[in-house]
Amino acid sequence: MQTGNLLLLLVVMIAGAYYMGHRRSFALARPLGGIRHLHSLPFYYAMRTAIWCAIPALVVLGAWLIFDDTLIRVTVMDSLPADSQPVDASSANLLLNQIGNVASGAIAASEVSPAVAAAAEKLNSLRSLNRMALAVVVIVVAMLGAAWGWLKISPQMRARQQVEKVLQTLFMLSATIAILTTVGILMSVMFESVRFFGKVPATDFLFGLQWSPQTALRADQVASEGAFGAIPLFMGTLLISAIALLVAVPVGLMSAIYLAEYAPPKVRSFAKPALEVLAGVPTVVYGFFAALTVAPVIRQLGESIGLDVASESALAAGLVMGVMIIPFVSSLADDVITAVPQALRDASLGLGATRSETIKKVIFPAALPGIMGGILLAASRAIGETMIVVMAAGLAANLTVNPLEAVTTVTVQIVTLLTGDQEFDSAKTLAAFALGLMLFITTLLLNVVALHIVKKYREQYD
Repeated sequence: MQTGNLLLLLVVMIAGAYYMGHRRSFALARPLGGIRHLHSLPFYYAMRTAIWCAIPALVVLGAWLIFDDTLIRVTVMDSLPADSQPVDASSANLLLNQIGNVASGAIAASEVSPAVAAAAEKLNSLRSLNRMALAVVVIVVAMLGAAWGWLKISPQMRARQQVEKVLQTLFMLSATIAILTTVGILMSVMFESVRFFGKVPATDFLFGLQWSPQTALRADQVASEGAFGAIPLFMGTLLISAIALLVAVPVGLMSAIYLAEYAPPKVRSFAKPALEVLAGVPTVVYGFFAALTVAPVIRQLGESIGLDVASESALAAGLVMGVMIIPFVSSLADDVITAVPQALRDASLGLGATRSETIKKVIFPAALPGIMGGILLAASRAIGETMIVVMAAGLAANLTVNPLEAVTTVTVQIVTLLTGDQEFDSAKTLAAFALGLMLFITTLLLNVVALHIVKKYREQYD
């Protein structure tokens, strides 16, 4: 049985266990005079039975799926004759790939040695046996767990406390997984960044003014060591992000204020979904729009007034990126402004303030924490954007603040450095991890600033 079908069957069994537990709780309550004589509500007895059905079976399923493929591969390799055994790890991987291709039918058995063909046949038989055994074991464990949970139901059982304890443990495990994932990402990036800084001084990376990571193949070639000054990348990222925010923040805030405070219900019901459609447009479409429409228009306008505008410019990428992140600012700001208590509006208007004064002096300060959260989310989105920059701003690492020139960003260079067959012990490839670490630190600082602003104004308006 396929894993997906087994999961569907397990869901059906969990639902059946819930139903059985629910009915048994009512059956036990009936002779006592009703469910008020039970320690917990029937829902908790049913949930406890479903949990006993689900958790042991899912644990067995997860552990089995983690180890089964490794055990099957080891068994297949051990079944090979002594003269066909691989001599090292690389040859073992190649042989396993060949056996897997024969087993899947990608390679005909007649085209390989008899030992490999026999190993492929054994691999298929072991996989079939493994799927059958997995299904049987998981189903049996689920049935035993459901039966145990069903039999243990009694009027005096503290089912609610047990269910809540299990749910609390699951919530804690989920939070732990999220934290450990973040720590794992950070540690992996930091480990590779340390290797990079062992090859390139941190001062050259952080304060260097030239970015040319292309290392030569021979020592006598020009710029054989490369140049890893990241200042041009930081400046390009800040320039494009600043242009995007200059577009998105005013337009998003003003549209949010109009939709929340001035727009009639019919206009709001149409305008708000239409505005949020922008968030669902793929970034590559924005990139095409920037490269084929916005960039030529900017170049023609610049040439008409005597300015030298590059075919790929930071202004084109920033403008289109600003349009892309308008929904992030507008939607969040609209929700936050709408959530401001009506009592604040009524009090301000009752004291004689106009509608605009109420928005400026009362509503906007009260909604500022949420508005800042939306702005910083938009800033993070702009800093991490890649496709629009590649198609509209180019790949040139120019140290400039002129928005009419071509620039590049940190994320674009990360993609460029990791594209193609690369050696992960060269400074060129390791530079991508150092750039990723800088992005991580930048995002962390933005979150710290956002939390500070939220805390400051939330205390004032709680």
